[in-house]
Amino acid sequence: MELDENNNNASNNARSNECCTKRLASRCPSSSQTLQSLYDLRQNNLLCDAVIRLEDGGVFSIHRAILSACSAYFRTLFTTTLHSEKRTDFLIPNVNSHDMNQLLDYAYLHRLDVNKANVCQLLVSADYLDVLGVLELCCDYLKRNLVPENCIGIMLFAREHFCQELEEAARRYICKNFVEIAETSSEILTLCVADLKALISADELNVKNEEDTWELVLRWIDHDPKKRKAHIAELMSQIRLGLLETQYFMENVKEHPYVVRNQACRPMLIEALKFIYELETFSINNEKIATPKIGRPRIPYEILFAIGGWTKDMATNYMETYDTRADRWVKVPQVDPFGPRAHHGSAVIGDNIYVVGGFDGHSFFNSCRRFNVVTKIWREVAPMNFRRCYVSVTVLNDLVYAMGGFDGLHRLSSAERYDYRRNQWSLIAPMRYQRSDGDCTTLDGKIYVAGGCNSAGELLNTAEYYDPRTNQWTLIAPMRSRRCSLRCIAYHGSVYAIGGYNGISSVTVAERYDPKNNMWIRTPDMYTPRRNFALEVIDDRIFAIGGFANYSTSHVECYDDETNQWYKADDMWVNRSGLSACVLVDPPNVHDYLHNRREQLLEENRQRQTKSNLNQ
Repeated sequence: MELDENNNNASNNARSNECCTKRLASRCPSSSQTLQSLYDLRQNNLLCDAVIRLEDGGVFSIHRAILSACSAYFRTLFTTTLHSEKRTDFLIPNVNSHDMNQLLDYAYLHRLDVNKANVCQLLVSADYLDVLGVLELCCDYLKRNLVPENCIGIMLFAREHFCQELEEAARRYICKNFVEIAETSSEILTLCVADLKALISADELNVKNEEDTWELVLRWIDHDPKKRKAHIAELMSQIRLGLLETQYFMENVKEHPYVVRNQACRPMLIEALKFIYELETFSINNEKIATPKIGRPRIPYEILFAIGGWTKDMATNYMETYDTRADRWVKVPQVDPFGPRAHHGSAVIGDNIYVVGGFDGHSFFNSCRRFNVVTKIWREVAPMNFRRCYVSVTVLNDLVYAMGGFDGLHRLSSAERYDYRRNQWSLIAPMRYQRSDGDCTTLDGKIYVAGGCNSAGELLNTAEYYDPRTNQWTLIAPMRSRRCSLRCIAYHGSVYAIGGYNGISSVTVAERYDPKNNMWIRTPDMYTPRRNFALEVIDDRIFAIGGFANYSTSHVECYDDETNQWYKADDMWVNRSGLSACVLVDPPNVHDYLHNRREQLLEENRQRQTKSNLNQ
């Protein structure tokens, strides 16, 4: 286990340690001056009533009451009635002088410098002496410094010392960052088979492609094949074989030498082949199909929210979430009680979704609503300075930016940003162009805006970016096509501009901006022409959601730049355009927004296919 601290971590840790010190001091009824006075008394051996000795020769004069207040170990040692006479001299085993000095500083001053060099040994000593405050500080420090290179070691270290919260935090970090850890960590190769089995069986394992799980198993066995290849069957039993691509399963799993030479793998191969056969034939099968564990998707760490929009000639406040691993949309009952809105924007900070501006069919809004995904409560926050429908909204450095739009009379070039800490909107420099129904995204600390239309109703192909450090907008190369109602998203170092309206019809066109070369490059078109749709990146793919062609649609498709192709995804429950979408990362109550019938996915697919066949 090796801790890795960069400059950002160092400053964050310093701030966190300072906060911990203040918090600990505030818990103590004594003032800082009193604490310092007690510390000075010990330093000068005044009014001390006991001595503790260490095996390395260290000797410390102390006040028993002070140590008893912060340590159950010392409280029991100093107050036990087992001794025949009162003792004032105590030998403390298994603790060195350096650690004892730091623990005494904490006991007297409620102050402790936890760092990379001392955290592990301090935790061991604090655990042994039952100094819970120091134990908490050490665990907090290790949680903040989890990285792929040390997380396995920290998990095992926490387990050894019964630090359950730290162990769980490390385990969750491993699951969340599994792909990177599986590919790069040397620590993961030292896991025992039971720990590896528990890891790859977890529903929370964050893998878009189950192939990554199989590759880790092979990497682990290859680290010591003579001893480990016998474990292939029990490890294979924890892999979701039904989620592997069929060709990959047939070529890389079924025919692998470790599998072929182990008879215990045969039942799992038969189950997987049966599952693959059922997938290919379920549309003509009248029997109900259960989804076995090998085919049940794991739990995602990101949730896509689709909010509001325009449907059936009216605005709606309907909200649903998308479970990427199950490929299912889920209805969310906690709609905004303020009412419907369309052509608005949404942004995420922490566990809060901010819904900005928009139009309900009658009024143009400058209001901003906040939905907390944990409490599921909607609240009003400070309004914008301008009413903005067809507004472009994004987040940069925990500030919500709203640019352009239409106030009911004029198309706007003005822009403003919201600071949730002060609950205040403030104006920033206006854009170079009026833009209504354009769109924006953030990339490398800048906000990019493209397309839209101006006050003369002219469609724009212009694009520009905002740098918050200089409060200036800078023009960049224009897009290849003029359009409004498009959507923009940052993806793998480029700004993608997709879909929209060209003055005649909705379009499928897609292009991306390369900031290094200041040029736009054509990318594959969408399958469905759409405007006023939503666009987000989730599970490392671009999702185009809903929108309008000749009618509002519920269709969803996604783009993967590895294959350079668009794929169909599950349709939303409701047809709508003028909606917004945003992505929540790792909400604590993620299960509230997921498809909760994973064992019924195949049967649902069979019923959908049957219904589709009947309608054709």
